[in-house]
Amino acid sequence: MPRTPQPRFGIMTAPMQVDYHDILRVWREADTIPEIEHAWLFDHLMPIGGDPSGPIHEGWTLLSALAAQTRRLRLGLLVTSNRFRPPAMLAKIAATVDIVSGGRLDFGIGAGSRPSHPLARREYEANGLPFHDSAHAVGSLAEACTVIRRLWTEEEPFDFHGTYVDLTGAFCNPKPVQHPHPPVLIGGRSAALLRVAAEHADLWNIPGGDLGDVVQRSALLDRYCAEIGRDPATITRSIHLPVSYDRPGTTRDAIDGAIEAGFGHLVLGLPSPYPTNVARWVTDELISTSI
Repeated sequence: MPRTPQPRFGIMTAPMQVDYHDILRVWREADTIPEIEHAWLFDHLMPIGGDPSGPIHEGWTLLSALAAQTRRLRLGLLVTSNRFRPPAMLAKIAATVDIVSGGRLDFGIGAGSRPSHPLARREYEANGLPFHDSAHAVGSLAEACTVIRRLWTEEEPFDFHGTYVDLTGAFCNPKPVQHPHPPVLIGGRSAALLRVAAEHADLWNIPGGDLGDVVQRSALLDRYCAEIGRDPATITRSIHLPVSYDRPGTTRDAIDGAIEAGFGHLVLGLPSPYPTNVARWVTDELISTSI
């Protein structure tokens, strides 16, 4: 596969086991560096790493605060759990963040944590949220994507009576700044989720690791796009790659492999604690060598 031209780099700061002001410092620094084009948080209610009872910040609330204190970065959650919030409420939250940011939101969404991840599973029980099976999670995601887009774009109230989502008189005002709506990034790797991405995603994100599996998943997305008559090239391929401060060469190799595999949207996950001037270090040590 030919090398993807002009990859777009961003960072991800998981908002757990870390102070708000530490994340704000990193985002403010990144906002001044043109080579870093986007920045991300994740969406969990309890820590999924480190001290299980340690601090963790709510993703959308934190994202709105960071949006108000940055000027250039595109921003989003990698990715919102569709299990946490009703889709009409989520559409309103996202529209608000797009307005606060001046039209810089990339709307990341996924089916929610896998039942096999015990540290993720417990956050549903702890917060009184239902945890349905994977088929329910993916089916409700597809309906959520449909109604969220409609809420962002339709000028009149509407009813929607689906298998999983039931709305009467649904309406979103004000609308997002971006027209026709913020880009939709869908994250995940299952075949069922890739079918949803083929229909609804502007960007598709997958965690890095096994590059062979990542390539196979991307090819499967191509196939599902072809089945519904969509050009696969209209979905930007995005990958999350963990950063090693001690072994930058390992991270550079992962970046090069992802770019060679056709992934032009790269999210570099920064472990905490964040070194001083970490955004500049990422730019000089990782991004500049790959552009």
